[in-house]
Amino acid sequence: MINARKKIVKEKGAAPTPLEDEVGKALFEIEVSPSSEIKADLRDICISGAKEMEVKQGRSAVVVHFPYRVWKNVRKIHGRLVRELEKKFSHKHVVFVANRTILDKNFRRKGLKVRPRTRTLTSVHESILEDVVGPTEIVGKRTRISVDGSKLLKVLLDPKDKDKGDVESKLATFSAVYKKLTNKEAVFQFPEA
Repeated sequence: MINARKKIVKEKGAAPTPLEDEVGKALFEIEVSPSSEIKADLRDICISGAKEMEVKQGRSAVVVHFPYRVWKNVRKIHGRLVRELEKKFSHKHVVFVANRTILDKNFRRKGLKVRPRTRTLTSVHESILEDVVGPTEIVGKRTRISVDGSKLLKVLLDPKDKDKGDVESKLATFSAVYKKLTNKEAVFQFPEA
């Protein structure tokens, strides 16, 4: 338990939730298991939070937040780590997202002279979109604006991943998680041949 707590990075005074403890334990178990091929990559990885979200079709998804400084290491083992955690969480969908900071237009109050392009709202939402779909590649995006002014983002995913099977079952999960994180509607689909 104490070693599993090292996998959770929280602000001072904040205690981890039971779900975060469970994710930390699962990461630690994967790291110490002798048969795991990603144990060396997991050594430096820690989480900053975890939430459970209700998804359509009576399923739930676990959204795991990582500090941005370890995100590069997570991306290397993303697919394998998702599969391992989905086994541990009784076949719930698992989605990884990096923690990113959005600076508003009053960024000079924080002592910055220039607002980095990666800290704008648009850039952060684009990055979250990339994080949510995970190892699958986005090949196209369309924004559909209806007569009443509501916007719908259509995201086309790589058709090579349709054959894998597990990505197709997660399309509703991707939409629900993206809506919860950014408050924007998005539909994920594969392009028609």
